[in-house]
Amino acid sequence: MKKNVMLAVVFAGTMCLSLCFTSCDCKCGSKAMKTNVDSLSYAYGVGLGDNLAQNLSSFPAELNMDLFLEAFEKTIKGKTEGLSIQPDQAYQVFQSCLTAIQMESAQKNKEEAGKFLEENAKREGVVTTESGLQYEVLLAAEGPKPTATDRVSVHYHGTLLDGSVFDSSIDRGEPAQFSLNGVIPGWTEGIQLMSVGSKYKFYLPSDLAYGDNGAGDVIQPGAMLIFEVELLEILK
Repeated sequence: MKKNVMLAVVFAGTMCLSLCFTSCDCKCGSKAMKTNVDSLSYAYGVGLGDNLAQNLSSFPAELNMDLFLEAFEKTIKGKTEGLSIQPDQAYQVFQSCLTAIQMESAQKNKEEAGKFLEENAKREGVVTTESGLQYEVLLAAEGPKPTATDRVSVHYHGTLLDGSVFDSSIDRGEPAQFSLNGVIPGWTEGIQLMSVGSKYKFYLPSDLAYGDNGAGDVIQPGAMLIFEVELLEILK
């Protein structure tokens, strides 16, 4: 958090300085910039606000903006005596609350995934392994199967439970290459079931994917993943 804030300040400061010295006398709506300091102040506010808005758009929780702005204004003006949470407490509270929200999100997503997987297991052609991995064969093939230490080339298309695509080598038009002992557990297990030339569909509960942490801005904590995978080659 501290690192991100510092990066935002540096970025915004650089942008605002550039704006200031190229357009110090600009007029922005009803706001007339009378001095260089006015222009710098306004530009800095715009730059920092825009950068912060972009960061918040991918924040893992929806903030109460009224409380956020109230605390932000008091802190930036140095009125810390009026704060319910003091600056030296903020990071600890932030981490604690973020973890709690993440766990709540993970639990909700796992419950939804559990219901789906329970029904999906009843479909003809769907096989459930001991680990909880579910798969169905879309295209069978006769050929060698990789081991956990092999490096493979695959084409894949990954979606979330709601059908939204989060990653796809097919869309990129270039196969992915990786070692099976260096990917998520569901892939390590699942691709070893495949023969070269076959195509499978995998349904991965979160403990075989990215767990309670999720991954990036798209894969939420506790999210299950669905992949269509074609094994192209076992690489030497």
